[in-house]
Amino acid sequence: MNRADLTEKILDIKREKGWSWKHICEQIGGMSPMLVTGALLGQMKLTRPQAAKAAELFGLSNAEQAMLNEVPHRGAPMPPTDPLIYRFYELVMVNGPALKALIEEEFGDGIMSAIDFDLQLERQPDPRGDRVKVTMTGKFLPYKYYGASGNVPQYGYKEE
Repeated sequence: MNRADLTEKILDIKREKGWSWKHICEQIGGMSPMLVTGALLGQMKLTRPQAAKAAELFGLSNAEQAMLNEVPHRGAPMPPTDPLIYRFYELVMVNGPALKALIEEEFGDGIMSAIDFDLQLERQPDPRGDRVKVTMTGKFLPYKYYGASGNVPQYGYKEE
């Protein structure tokens, strides 16, 4: 069995049992529902205790349980073809340059971490149609200027 097969097995069991992701995440616990769901979909890893809870919940073998604790190969081919995922890609293509300019103006020369990162999803009721609220927070990581000396800063933090 490979990771994609395990994901399909988990999705089959989820469908058969009629479970929601919310129910599954409550049973496994320990991390954000985004991370637990991502792990069960093959993009993140669970801790050993979480993998044991998932294995018990889904009736998985020891090898399948161990696979949930392994570091996965993350990502998918680009551009994505699923319409909802593509809209996130489109959001970054259209708004990315502005986000980059604003982050650099506020923080300096660097990036927002997608590793030291939090991601939350909320439903916001709206009389014109409910809205999806996605909140991302990532640690700012300044670029290091190799060999910097004298009055040249070592890191790309915003210069005051």
